[in-house]
Amino acid sequence: MMAHVEASPPGGVANVGAVWRPDIDALAFQLDEHSASCMVHRRAFRTLLGFDPAPADCLRHFCEHEHAFRSAATAKIAHKELPPGTNLHLTSRDIARKLLSSPVTGYGES
Repeated sequence: MMAHVEASPPGGVANVGAVWRPDIDALAFQLDEHSASCMVHRRAFRTLLGFDPAPADCLRHFCEHEHAFRSAATAKIAHKELPPGTNLHLTSRDIARKLLSSPVTGYGES
C-alpha cells in the first residue's frame, strides 16, 4: 500500500511524484529512464537530516534536493551495472556524496 504524502517544498512546487511507502517505511520515486522504482528508507533521511523525520519531512527534503537523489540513483545504477527494470534503494552515503558535490545555491538562484 502506498500513501501520498502532501507537502509543499519551497517555492510551492507540487508533489513531484514521490510517495511514502508505510509498508517499508520509505520514500519511493520513479526512475522512468530505468523503468524502475528507487526507495530511500526513513533511517537514511534521519542520518541526512540529523533528527527522526516524519514522512512529510522526508518528502520535503527530497523535493528540495531532487537532483541529488536522482543523480545518486543514476550513479548507483551505473556502478552496480543494474539492468533496466531493477528497483534499487539509496543509502544516506549515496545521497550525501551527491549533496556534497552539488553547487550550493539559494532559493531563486540558478
